[in-house]
Formats: sequence, structure tokens, C-alpha cells
Amino acid sequence: MSQNYTGSNSPLITTEPYKEFPAHSYVESTSDSRKLDESENNEGIQPFLNDEIAPTLSVADAIAQMLENLGVSYAFGVAGGAMASIWGALSNSSIEVLNFRHEAGAAFAATEAYFANSRPAVVFTTAGPGITNALTGLFAARGEGAKVILLSACTSAPQRGRWAIQETSTYTLPSGGMFTSGALFNYAITIESAAQLPQIFRKLALAMAQPGGFVAHLSIPTAVQTSLVENIALPQLDVSQFAMTASKEAIAKSVELLSSGPFAIWVGFGARDAADEIRQLAEKTGAAVMCSPRGKGIFPEDHPQFVGVTGLGGHASVFTYMEQQPPLRTLVLGTRLGEPTSFWNSALVPKRGFVHVDIDQEVPGVAYPHVETFGVRSDIKAFVQELLQHLPDAPHSTISLPRPEPKAIEPAPDVDYPVRPEVLMAAIQKIIVEGSDAIVMAECGNSFTWSTHLLQFAQANRYRVSTGVGAMGHAVTGVLGAALANNSKAVGIVGDGAMLMNNEISTAVKYKIPAIWIVLNDARYNMCHQGMKILGLKGADATLPPTNFAMIARGMGAEAIVVVRESDIEAALEQAIASTVPFLIDVVIDADRPAPSGGRNKSLAAQGVKSSPAKSAAKQVSFPMV
Repeated sequence: MSQNYTGSNSPLITTEPYKEFPAHSYVESTSDSRKLDESENNEGIQPFLNDEIAPTLSVADAIAQMLENLGVSYAFGVAGGAMASIWGALSNSSIEVLNFRHEAGAAFAATEAYFANSRPAVVFTTAGPGITNALTGLFAARGEGAKVILLSACTSAPQRGRWAIQETSTYTLPSGGMFTSGALFNYAITIESAAQLPQIFRKLALAMAQPGGFVAHLSIPTAVQTSLVENIALPQLDVSQFAMTASKEAIAKSVELLSSGPFAIWVGFGARDAADEIRQLAEKTGAAVMCSPRGKGIFPEDHPQFVGVTGLGGHASVFTYMEQQPPLRTLVLGTRLGEPTSFWNSALVPKRGFVHVDIDQEVPGVAYPHVETFGVRSDIKAFVQELLQHLPDAPHSTISLPRPEPKAIEPAPDVDYPVRPEVLMAAIQKIIVEGSDAIVMAECGNSFTWSTHLLQFAQANRYRVSTGVGAMGHAVTGVLGAALANNSKAVGIVGDGAMLMNNEISTAVKYKIPAIWIVLNDARYNMCHQGMKILGLKGADATLPPTNFAMIARGMGAEAIVVVRESDIEAALEQAIASTVPFLIDVVIDADRPAPSGGRNKSLAAQGVKSSPAKSAAKQVSFPMV
């Protein structure tokens, strides 16, 4: 990871013993056990204090310097008067500041920038609606495992409770969760004094060096932003990346379990930095490999040992494998096995359960609580490297595994209008996936299922979908952060509903970001429309007025083209890839082609979603006339 914490100091190491659980066992890793809310001393970390900061330096300037030292390259946000000083300080630093049109889009872009370059990103907002608008994107950052720091303005102490403009305080917003650490923010604090900065910087530096995601919130009152930093020295922390390696006992037990019979490998997004090692492990042991939607490409999808994607938009070939050539156990690497990945389907459970490896000790055993699970807390790359040293080579096998072969595309009808989604995906595979190095992102909804099911990737970190939150607008706006931080083209495959909800075309034009949007234009929230029909629910309206997105994009200064015929798709994609400016392709698709989302509908039905009884048979209920 390209973060500038490459010092010589080692973190504290502790080893905890086995813990037994009724349905699964869990072995703690050898890892840093320090809590971020520990005492004020710098245990194990040697600070190198700068010379005293000149008293002309403001808190806003000091925060900008702190963020530079943490390796932040980009700050995304929407400005406002309450945070003018922070905005100015960021703008005069080495951090590139991008002014977005909506705070949620800024937070989605920050999330995807982190995944593109592995450096923490900043979101900045003004008071009041600036913070609340950003919450969905920050919720996504937490769910996806990104490292993002929110800088927000809040009302100064003397004005709180006096109906200040866009008042932001505990008088107007709940303090729990918004201004304190909890489910939304890993760390949150209101800065009331410059004297807090050294300890805040220390906490952030430690957090950014830890594996996994971290979302922080620094709320800075307007008056505090301009206050001077006097007689305070910020620590210059030289912090190595914290190791999180499994204990020898955990490795030995894992080797014992995986050596007792054939096993499969289930790859998730958390394994994205271990692609080479996972491929070596699969080829060494002959294990079949499947992946979560976010894990596409970590193991090459054209590899003969790849049996398919699980979950939303997944492949039936996975179930064929589990039925015809069932493994004794499955090695789960870096996935929570949540609903988008597994639908909690018992058909994906092997006879003797899971060996589940994750950096989060709370993950193993949660998705399938009644299944035998041996949990190991460890970095995936380090764990697989250990397995490679201890697992024996499997004898060469001539048995072929089921493959996720897509259905053959039927010949084009006499009139190739509108565009069939599967034909569009075949063209994207050829021109974008195989013909370029662009990052590809798919929006939630049918864009997600078509892309996940039909596109194939042979490299890690080229395909991105959001399953932690699955908010509409994530890919539409996140594609800017991905293109910017990766310094290359990034393509968003998005629905018309998401494009109407939250786009940043204007922002891409302003900063000349080479983003490409491919809009599946069917004048519907089509996952909802098709899902309601399959579930037998009638009466709900999921249609949208027809929209010319190419006209909208051109009106904002981007290049754009409308595609209504299948014969024009490849030329449009080639034009977009060749363009040096933001580009939108408005594809009018056949809205009635059923998307590969049957697993989602079955999961909803299993959770109790079903059609209502006929009105004539329903019992009449009287409600009071109010």
C-alpha cells in the first residue's frame, strides 16, 4: 500500500489464546492490540517533535499539514461559509481540492479514490445540510472498508442554541454517532482547542497504519478554525504498517483441516492484495475457486479452476460444482459472506464447514452461525503465504470443473432496436475490459447484476461494485474518484435512475477527469419493476419519464452520444475510450430482458416478501377517520 508510514518502529505484539464457541472455534491473530482510545502516552511509538509551530499558524493550516503528513492526496467536498478557513487551508496545501455538486457524491468519490491508490482521502463539508448530505457516502465508505476522513464545520460554542444559520450542534443533531465514535465513524471528535491536535494526529496516524478501513470525523467550530496554534508541537510519527499475522497454532490447525480432504476457496474483496498467492495456492492444491461480486478478478475468471461468482448476479455453475463435486471444507478469504455474496444459501455450505480468514475478528461464524467454522484473524496475503509453505502439493487431476459459461447471444432481430443488455455487455467486455486498462464500476440495480454476471476479469482491482451499502449514485459519482486517483480511464455502468439521482458530470468537466458513463436507459427502476413482477406484487409504479442523458451531458460540457441500435455499440465505446474528456454513452436498452437477479428475488421471498391476498378475500380493517 502506498502510504507514507514506512518507518522502522514496530508495533506492540500480543498473542491471545484459543477461544471456544458453541458452533465454531476462533483463533486470535498475532497483531497489534492497542486501542485508539488508550491513555495519552505514546506506547511503542517514538514521536519526533518539530520545532515549535509559529503562533501565526491557524488550526485550519495545522490540520492541512497533518493531512499532508498522513499521505492524503485528494479532498472532495462542497464548500460553505462555516468552513471557509478549512477550505482555504486545504486549497493552499499540496492536497488537490475538488469542489463537487453534492456532498454524497464527494464521499462516494473519496471512497473510490482510496481503493484506486490506497491512500486516505478527505471529504469536507460545511455545517448543517453539508454534513447530513454526506452521511450516505460516508456510510458506504465504512461498509466498503475505505480510509476516509470527514472534515466538517460546526457552530461555534457562543452561538450554539441561539438559532445560528445552519446551526450544527447537539441542539440540532444527535451527538451520539454523529460527533462520537460508533457505528458510523470509527473515530469522531469536535476540536474545541488547538491543544487537542497532537493527540488527534497520533490517533489518526495509528488508525491509517492499521489494516482494514477507517472512517473518521473531525468537527471544527468556525471560530476554532482561525484560532492560532501557540506553543504546541505536532508529533512527527514514524509508523510502520501494523502486521496482522496468524499465530503458529492457527496456521497448523488450518493446514490440518484443509489437508483432510478436497477444499474450495471462496475469495472476497478483502483478499484483493493477495491475488498472486491465491492463484499459487489454487494451482498447488487443485482447489476450485469461487468469488464474491466484489472479489471478481482477484482470481482470473478465465482460469480452468474458477467455478463462478456467488450471490447477486452470480453463476449457476457454483451450485453445479457444490452438488456434483462437493468439497469437504471451504477456505473463505476476506469476505463476510453476507446476503449479496451468499444469500445465506445452505447449498453453499460444505459438509465440514469453513476455515474463515479475515482481519475482523467479528466476521467468522456470523453469516452461517450454525455451521462449523474455524476462524482465523489475519492479513490474507500473509496467511496464504504460510499455507503455501505447509500444504502439500495435490496430485494432478484431470477432472474438469463446471465453468460459468454465459448463454450464447441469439442472432440480432431484423431491427436491432432497442439494445439487448447482454449484447451491450459483450461489447463492453471486448472494447473496455479486454481492450483497455480502465477500471470498471457497476451501479446497484440491474447494472450490477448484468455486469457481474456477464463481464469477466483476469486482474484484481479492475472491477468495483458496492455491496456494503449499495446506494444509488455510488458508481455514478465514485467513477470520478477512481479515474482521478488511478490517473486513467474509469467506466461507470449505471442505470438511468441512479444517473438522475446523483451525478457529477459538471465536476468531471471542470477538472478534466476522464470518466465514462454507460447509461442503461430503460425509463424504469428496472430491478424494482422486474422484481415486483416476479414476486407477484402489483400496482406499484417504477417507471420514469424518458430522458435524453446525452443531451444533459453535452449541456454540462461533456461529450456524449445516444446509442439505440446494437450495431452502433462498439463504435461508441471506442469513441469514448479514445476521448480525452468526460464522455457519456446513453444506451436505450430493452427493458423487458430479464436481468440475472433471481437469487435476490428468492432471498426476498425467503424473508417473507410475497404478494398480498386478493382484496375480495382480505379481511376488512376499520381505521379511524382523523
